[in-house]
Amino acid sequence: MKNIVILISGGGSNMAAIVRAAQREGWQDRFGARVAAVVSNKAAAGGLAFAREQGIAAEVVDHKAFGSREAFDEALAAVIDRHQPALVVLAGFMRILTPGFVARYEGRLVNIHPSLLPAFPGLHTHQRAIDAGCRVAGVTVHQVTAELDHGPILAQAVVPVLPDDTADTLAARVLTQEHVIYPQAVASLLQKR
Repeated sequence: MKNIVILISGGGSNMAAIVRAAQREGWQDRFGARVAAVVSNKAAAGGLAFAREQGIAAEVVDHKAFGSREAFDEALAAVIDRHQPALVVLAGFMRILTPGFVARYEGRLVNIHPSLLPAFPGLHTHQRAIDAGCRVAGVTVHQVTAELDHGPILAQAVVPVLPDDTADTLAARVLTQEHVIYPQAVASLLQKR
């Protein structure tokens, strides 16, 4: 079985989109794959309840309980490794991972970022796109490397930036595309394995 471990920090809407796609598209039969666990760095993350409702292991590794990024990443990796992941999927996981963690899951670690990378890595992507006068914005699924919001691009989707857009309205339109392309990109990776 190809186990998928999804990391979240909040509501987990991209995680839920992946779980629903796996159920709807029969990933277990098609790819021998399943979402085995959802792990959050925040106990109050809303996505944990959804995972539990779906019968998926839901675990917390609170980053505040560790004195260093390295110690947190080591504890996080120990939880992930219990599930023997074929893929580790970052879905709104709001922690910068250490190079050692990234190297541990090299080739198996994917992320989604709400911009058309390489444009606007980091935070506040929607406002930055509006401020720059962009006519389009979008979302990128990419393999994770040690450099923040870089790595080989697996999928992108484009949305228009409308004249009256705010960061919130643009974010909402981008999010609808995230929910489409992230499950597709994960399924594509599973198919190749």
